[in-house]
Amino acid sequence: MKEVISFENIRVKASAENWKEAIEISGNLLLENRKIKRKYIDNMIKAVIDMGPYIVITPGLALAHAEPSSDVLENGVSLITLKEPVDFGSINDPVNIILCLASTDNNSHINVLKAVAEKLMIEGMIDRLASSKSVQEVYSLLNE
Repeated sequence: MKEVISFENIRVKASAENWKEAIEISGNLLLENRKIKRKYIDNMIKAVIDMGPYIVITPGLALAHAEPSSDVLENGVSLITLKEPVDFGSINDPVNIILCLASTDNNSHINVLKAVAEKLMIEGMIDRLASSKSVQEVYSLLNE
């Protein structure tokens, strides 16, 4: 899974007041690295507003995403851990890891998502990521 989530697309112990800000922070990593346009972040937030907290896929973890569009310049994945968890209004709250996925089409992200899912399904991995103290530690856990 080398470089599925690059070093510059990871932030550890970010401070977010709420779920919207958490999505902003994770999306901004992809924006700064020219993977998406600003509108994609707005679309991720709108998806949760319109459809509810379906992105909270397991206790403690949200998979922020929106439909593929021209607002995605290149496939990308970012991951942030939060200093303090936020609530989305899900039975899987509180969330302390936001995984942000941007894809240019409906198929190209499948292998990336599969590789990420395999890592996250390792026993205790979500807790290990959430308690990581550095970007290097998260990077190593995901890309080893």
